[in-house]
Amino acid sequence: MTTVQVINPATEQPVATFESMDLERTDAAIARAAAAAVSWRDVAPGDRARLLRRFAAAVDADLEQLARLEVANSGHTIGNARWEAGNVRDVLDYCAGMPERLLGSQIPVAGGVDITFCEPLGVVGVIVPWNFPMPIAGWGFAPALAAGNTVVLKPAELTPLTAIRLGELVLEAGLPHDVFQVLPGKGSVVGQRFVTHPAVRKVVFTGSTEVGREIMAGCARQVKRVTLELGGKSANIVFADADLQAAAATAPAGVFDNAGQDCCARSRILVQRGVFDTFLELLEPAVRAVRVGDPAEESTEMGPLISAEHRDRVAGFVEDSTTVAYTGTNPSGPGFWYPPTVVLPDSASDRVATEEIFGPIVAVLPFEDEAEAIALANATDYGLSGSIWTRDVGRALRVSRAVESGNLSVNSHASVRYWTPFGGFKQSGLGRELGPDAARAFTETKNVFIATE
Repeated sequence: MTTVQVINPATEQPVATFESMDLERTDAAIARAAAAAVSWRDVAPGDRARLLRRFAAAVDADLEQLARLEVANSGHTIGNARWEAGNVRDVLDYCAGMPERLLGSQIPVAGGVDITFCEPLGVVGVIVPWNFPMPIAGWGFAPALAAGNTVVLKPAELTPLTAIRLGELVLEAGLPHDVFQVLPGKGSVVGQRFVTHPAVRKVVFTGSTEVGREIMAGCARQVKRVTLELGGKSANIVFADADLQAAAATAPAGVFDNAGQDCCARSRILVQRGVFDTFLELLEPAVRAVRVGDPAEESTEMGPLISAEHRDRVAGFVEDSTTVAYTGTNPSGPGFWYPPTVVLPDSASDRVATEEIFGPIVAVLPFEDEAEAIALANATDYGLSGSIWTRDVGRALRVSRAVESGNLSVNSHASVRYWTPFGGFKQSGLGRELGPDAARAFTETKNVFIATE
C-alpha cells in the first residue's frame, strides 16, 4: 500500500497522508458495491429520499470542518469553500426529491397495456478533479444514489480530504455500508479500473479533454455509459451598448475565481472595438483590487494555484513576446502564487487566446460587430460556458442561440445552479449534470407490454 502526502498549496506544508488504493482493493470495493446495489435498488423511494436528506443534514452539520479541510487541501478561499460544502448539501437535498419522481409512462397500444420503468444501472464510478473536489463529487453521487445506484468515487490525488470526510458522513447519516465508497488513488489504477471493470455500468468524469477522450474510448469497448465534463475556453462578450461599468467590475470574478482553475472561466474577453479602450481602463482597477492571499482569511478573494508544476504551466502562457496590459498582486514567499494577469494577444489565434490556461490569465480581444463576436466566441474546440453583456434583449437572445456553448449568462457570470442542467457542447463534454432530470441520467428505460387479450 502506497502512502501519499497532501500538500497545502498556500504554505507548501504537508497537511495529511492517505493510503492510495491498489488494484486488488479497488476490485474488492467494486465487488462490495455490486453486492450492495441489489438491496439498495429495492429500498422504497420514500426511504431512499429520507436517507439522502439525512446525508444532507450531516453535511450541513459538518460544513465548517469540510470548508476548513478544503482551504488546507485545495487552497480555496474560505468563502468559496463554505459555498462548495453548502452546494453538496443543497444538491443532496434537491436529489432527495427525485426517488419518488422517477416516473415512467403508460403508452397507448392495441391489445394490452404498455408501461415504462426507470431502472438503476447498478454501480456508478465517479472520477473527481482537483479544482472543485466537493461540488463536482456531489453532482455525480447524489443523483446516482437517488436513482438507486451504488457509487464508487475516486477523488483527485492532490485533493482527497473532503471526499474521504464525505465517505465518513454518509455512514453517520445511516446509509447502508458499501452504497457509497471513496477510493483515493491514482487515476491510472482506480480510475482506469472503473473504465475496465464490467460491474461498473457508468463512469462520470470531470477533468481534461485529453483524459476524457481516453475514458470515452475505454468505455466504448464495453458500450459503457459515460458523462464527461471537460475543458473550456469560454468567452465573455461585451457589446458597446452594455453597462460597461458593471461588465468591467464583474469580469475579474468571471475568470479569476478559484485562481482561474475553473473550466467555466471566461478566459477570453471579447470587447466591441468602439469601447475597447474604455473597457480596458475600467477593468484595470477591478483587476488590481482583487485580494490575493491567505485563503483562510475571510477577506481573501483569490488563493494559490494547486501545485508548483501547475503554476509553471500557467506561467508558460505569458511569453517574452506577450503584451501584458496589467497585473494584480500576489504574496511573496511560500505558496504556489500567480497574480491576476490581463494580456492583449496579437491575434485571436495566439496560444493564450485558444488554449485552456486553467489559471488567472485573461486575454482581451476586440471585435467589430455581432457576427464577428459570434465567430470569435465559436472559434474553439470547446463550448462549456460564457457571458454576453448587452442592453438589447433581441441581441442577447440572438447571440445566446448562436454561441455554441452549453451554459450562457446574459449580464451575469452565473454558470451553475443545482436545479438547472449543466454541461458542454463540442469537446467540452458529453451529457448533462444537475437539474430536474439528473437522476434519469443514471437509469435505463425499460419497456413492458402486458397483453390483455
